[in-house]
Amino acid sequence: MGISARIEAAVAEAIRLGQGRGSDAPGRLAAALEYSVTPGGARIRPTILLSVAMACGDDRPALSDAAAVALELIHCASLVHDDLPAFDDADMRRGKPTVHKAYGEPLAVLAGDSLIVLAFEVLARAAGDQPQRALQLVRVLAQRTGMPGGICAGQAWESEAHVNLGAYHRAKTGALFIAATQMGALAAGQEAEPWEELGARIGEAFQVADDLKDALLSAQEIGKPAGQDAAHGRPNAVAQLGVQGAVRHLKDILGGAIASIPSCPGEALLAQMVRAYAEKMTPVDLQAKVAGVR
Repeated sequence: MGISARIEAAVAEAIRLGQGRGSDAPGRLAAALEYSVTPGGARIRPTILLSVAMACGDDRPALSDAAAVALELIHCASLVHDDLPAFDDADMRRGKPTVHKAYGEPLAVLAGDSLIVLAFEVLARAAGDQPQRALQLVRVLAQRTGMPGGICAGQAWESEAHVNLGAYHRAKTGALFIAATQMGALAAGQEAEPWEELGARIGEAFQVADDLKDALLSAQEIGKPAGQDAAHGRPNAVAQLGVQGAVRHLKDILGGAIASIPSCPGEALLAQMVRAYAEKMTPVDLQAKVAGVR
């Protein structure tokens, strides 16, 4: 089974668990859970996680799959919460109405909360004969979700009068990419620490690319509201570095990401994956817009 099929099967199974099918559970919240994770988009974070696990041997694939889906559930929960009126007040996500538009704000809050809790339940259930690995996975996912360095901290930077752009990007976007590389290694029985730099660099590159898309592309081109950084006064690479400066910074980050891959049996394949993501981060339509800005 390929990586994409593994991820989708694991996500579907996790949602069935969360919905409690056959039990006396609230139907609209159950529906909102599935709505929150489908369609799945690129599933970049769980793909990176499984790619690292496979590069490190992937000797416990069921645990790797659980780690991948737990990470994706946290990511999807963050999108549900980010779209709420209290934050981005977004109407569309992945080409369809956001959860709060489809189900109302109360159920959107509960759906996001439920996905977070479900992520940790999935990891606990997958411990099997490797409880120590599962505990380490829980620790890393918790650290990269909450305070002081997780995605909650990243969102909180937007409420500060003075923003450290590097810390902001590292927490808001980089945190779950760091979780992806570290959890992939942990699921395969390897140490997490050597994989932090790769995740941080991929995450920073992803955020800079997202800043460029938000500034230069339309909502139709990116599948979500555009111009949000300027509209909400959020810190971003384009405002701080300019378009050309942000592009140069993106290229530097990606070059460093490839160089930071730890030694492992699948090192060459991981380098190919990073290069492939570099191309996806700067699609032709964005490259054309960047070329037109001087």
